[in-house]
Amino acid sequence: MSASARLYPMIRRLGLAAMLCSASTAAMAQTIPVEAAPTATAAARDAAAAEAEASSTVDEVTVTARRREETVQTVPLAISVVGGDKIDATGAFNVGRLQQLTPTLQYYSSNPRNTAVNIRGLGVPFGLTSDGFEQGVGFYIDDVYNSRVATATFDFLDVARVEVLRGPQGTLYGKNTTAGAVNITTNQPTFDFEAKAEVSFGNLQFKQAKAAISGPLTDTLAARLAVSSTTRRGSIYNVTSRQWVNGQDNLGIRGQLLFRPDDALAIALAADYSTQDAECCAQIFVRTGATQRPLNRQYAALAAAQNYTVVSTNPFDRVTDVDANLNAGNKIGGASVRAVWNVGPGTLTSVTAWRFWDWKPENDRDFLGLSIVSKSQNPSQQDQYTQELRYNYVGDQLDFVVGAFAFKQRIDTQGTEQQGPASSRWNIAPSNVLSNDPTVLDGLVARNTQYLKSTSFAVFGQTSWKVTDALTIQPGVRLNYDKKEGFYQRQVFDGQGVPVLFGQTGARRAAQLAVFTPQLSAPSFSDWNFSYDLTASYKVTSSVLAYVTYAKSFKSGGINQNGLPTDAAGNPILSAGSIKPEDVSHFEGGLKTQFWDRRATLNLSAFRTDIKDYQATVTNGQLGVLRGYLANAGKVRSQGFEFDFSVRPGQRFNAYVNGAYTDAEYKRFVDAPCPPERSGGTTVAAGQVPSAPGTPGGLSPANCDISGQRLAGVSKWSLSFGAEANTPARLLGKEGEVYLGYDGSYRSGFSSNASPSIYTYVDGYSLSNFRAGFRIEDGLNVYAWVRNAFDENYFEQLAVGPGNTGLIAGQPGDPRTFGLTLKSAF
Repeated sequence: MSASARLYPMIRRLGLAAMLCSASTAAMAQTIPVEAAPTATAAARDAAAAEAEASSTVDEVTVTARRREETVQTVPLAISVVGGDKIDATGAFNVGRLQQLTPTLQYYSSNPRNTAVNIRGLGVPFGLTSDGFEQGVGFYIDDVYNSRVATATFDFLDVARVEVLRGPQGTLYGKNTTAGAVNITTNQPTFDFEAKAEVSFGNLQFKQAKAAISGPLTDTLAARLAVSSTTRRGSIYNVTSRQWVNGQDNLGIRGQLLFRPDDALAIALAADYSTQDAECCAQIFVRTGATQRPLNRQYAALAAAQNYTVVSTNPFDRVTDVDANLNAGNKIGGASVRAVWNVGPGTLTSVTAWRFWDWKPENDRDFLGLSIVSKSQNPSQQDQYTQELRYNYVGDQLDFVVGAFAFKQRIDTQGTEQQGPASSRWNIAPSNVLSNDPTVLDGLVARNTQYLKSTSFAVFGQTSWKVTDALTIQPGVRLNYDKKEGFYQRQVFDGQGVPVLFGQTGARRAAQLAVFTPQLSAPSFSDWNFSYDLTASYKVTSSVLAYVTYAKSFKSGGINQNGLPTDAAGNPILSAGSIKPEDVSHFEGGLKTQFWDRRATLNLSAFRTDIKDYQATVTNGQLGVLRGYLANAGKVRSQGFEFDFSVRPGQRFNAYVNGAYTDAEYKRFVDAPCPPERSGGTTVAAGQVPSAPGTPGGLSPANCDISGQRLAGVSKWSLSFGAEANTPARLLGKEGEVYLGYDGSYRSGFSSNASPSIYTYVDGYSLSNFRAGFRIEDGLNVYAWVRNAFDENYFEQLAVGPGNTGLIAGQPGDPRTFGLTLKSAF
């Protein structure tokens, strides 16, 4: 039984209970005598006028970006806020869809583990994820830091708002983050009864159900329970398994208790559990391109030698023939205790949390219907513990926050990579007679055992000094300590289960060791660093705020947790075990304005971030060997500007346009991996654009100088825009309003390979989403929706196939989807 099938009966029962309770409450209210006011008519007119005026102004959005509640227009920080109602209305129920509403947010995911969330092009390097480095973008849910970026792939669960903070956040947030933070606030338990339920149906067998119920248990104890389920058939058909793949099967539940004995103390206990069990994630054939390898070592010749023809050369046919098992099963959850206590003139906050992540993948890493890689899986189990203490004081002339943060994490991984019967012909040079013997590599398996132990401690603080009523100076500091200890062991066995050892001789062993080499390493890293920032803000008028910021920050050093690169003799290069911290210098200026009697808001920001010792993923294109490891690039720069505009001229119409221009490039990266078209060639000079293939080379890719070229995954231009109009109507015997909404987004083209390649450039695209429905004030809302309304063909990302054969695989974005949603609040 699917997750949705289990959840729908629960929602029906929840809805019935809520309606009964709502009716009971209404009946009780009618028995309470109300004294008539002599000026009721005048009061009603005044209330109506006030409501009309309020409905024709842009809503004031409350945020907690600076660890206290304040309106977004008074915060001297580049920040985008998306409310829970907007998330529900636009179908942006996870971070992947949220990026269509927040242009500076970039999200890439080939599976839950290999997921990246970047801001302004910075955060983590584009490519395979490593446990050995930190995320540059912090992910927080109700003040709890989530170190596993897989959290971003799960559905939002009973969310009140999402704040996307841009720029370094180390002096206010528990974990140091150099690119920004995604701060999610969920709906909290209430001492008044409330409930809501939502059900959606759509094409591709899409079914989604959400429900939440909240209310008092006693005078001092309240509870809230929320559940969510999403299932959808995959959009790609696998002709081998005769199954639709890359679907969705998500289930989440979250429970909270709030204890409030008096106005000075509140203690919240929260626990959540979410699971995904989709047959995912296939990357399918997109194209091939010539490399500099010998012609008989390129894709066309290798496929022809085994009489293989891919099922379709058009990726938007959405079919594949991958033959290995696919699974993206993972579970995530944890518990937290958050205590807020008014002590003296300020507020003391303690957040204690435990999180876990259990990842059980199965992948097809050759992207084809040939059994080259017959098994590829690296299941992981992660536990993390965090403790944060903050004291927040707000005064007439001085505000400050001081805090301490501790973090402990352990990750255990057990990897298996196994070759199939097609591997010998694909990986051994045709001039070697062993290429015609499938048994040489068939069943060759590498079993990896690894763990990571990570510890971090920090003290931080920030002060706001109101020099005058208009001018505020805001300095902040952070002292941080990080320690990482890793272990990696790879054991190799042939098809008969006999160990394959480094240094063994013979042609057969040499061929096997060229694919998998045993290795043992125990990298480690520890370091202290000091960060600081300074912001000056000035209230030009009551509705105009200007600010400038300088921040000096560090992203913690890391370790190569997935094995080490080797020298020419095959020995691991021990000096590559650790990588240096990133040294970040950040400059920013902005302007926040409201005008037209607060009917319109326009926020502007410009920024420049320079990073020394940028942590990059260096990839090795040979099949089966270490596919990616971490190294420091010389220098990276990201600069640009952003704007957020919203307008609400009256209660019947509102619109918004948000945009970002981001110029992110490698200022110095002289020993980067070469793109596929230069595979097997010689070193490329600085700034040279990869060209057509030249003379044949060896099996290993040459190093390239890509200084001056663009960072991967970053569109120069990204926009989101939309509008909604409504009109009064009476339907279903109810007074309400009929509405029509539109939300669009645009991204210009970007590179989908760490080193820019003509084969992995993703063209720009624009998406359009529409919704139309009827809603009433008491919470009923029925609407139809269509996403990607014009059925745009686009790629979320492209990837270079293993072995540098010229194969390019990718993930097509969703086709047109449509459906109907019914939601109600009680």
